[in-house]
Amino acid sequence: RIKDLGRERLMSRKAWGVHPKNVYQGMALDALLDPHIDLVILTGPAGCGKTLLAMAAALELVIEKGIYEKVIVTRNTPEIAESIGFLPGTEEEKMTPWMGALEDNLDVLMGADSHEGGDWGRAASNELIRSRVKVKSLNFMRGRTFLNKLLIIDEAQNLTPKQMKTLVTRAGPGTKVVCLGNIAQIDTPYLTEGSSGLTYVVDRFKGWAHAGHVTLQRGERSRLADYAAEIL
Repeated sequence: RIKDLGRERLMSRKAWGVHPKNVYQGMALDALLDPHIDLVILTGPAGCGKTLLAMAAALELVIEKGIYEKVIVTRNTPEIAESIGFLPGTEEEKMTPWMGALEDNLDVLMGADSHEGGDWGRAASNELIRSRVKVKSLNFMRGRTFLNKLLIIDEAQNLTPKQMKTLVTRAGPGTKVVCLGNIAQIDTPYLTEGSSGLTYVVDRFKGWAHAGHVTLQRGERSRLADYAAEIL
């Protein structure tokens, strides 16, 4: 099936004050905001807006529209350099160093949310956002069921097919799953582009009407990041 969305309609989509910068981002936002699509997979190079679009759509669907109760964010935790050892604190505190990308994007989105009320209104809005976005470790996912949640799996290229199956099958009634990843940035030594769980889930779900996969083509981070991704 070919769905004629129209460029004008795609470029006019908006979530939490974020507008698409190119037609690929427009298609991604359309899929993220579509209630009939239960699984959205966004792939593409560094800086193309995967995490920002997913978080903007998540805040729109959870806080503005109330379709889902909470945003659950998880990711695998391979280290690029040497291990930093054990981390103190709760599950969420232990995951904080791995969630730098999430924090960066939340900072942008909190700025984009221009509610009235000055500093007090902004602080209340930020507190509301923090209370609705929960970070969970991959290690404690087995056996859980998420009801009416929006589950975001970040850095999905570092997951094995079995780990991907474990996460996607956590979805209960009313839950939407969003997978984000760049197949060119695998940090796990045991995975390749062909054996990654991200490649696996894209291939297995491509014939299902309630799944959507968008490959974002252009980086929008900066000219330095775009050039580095191209030549390095």
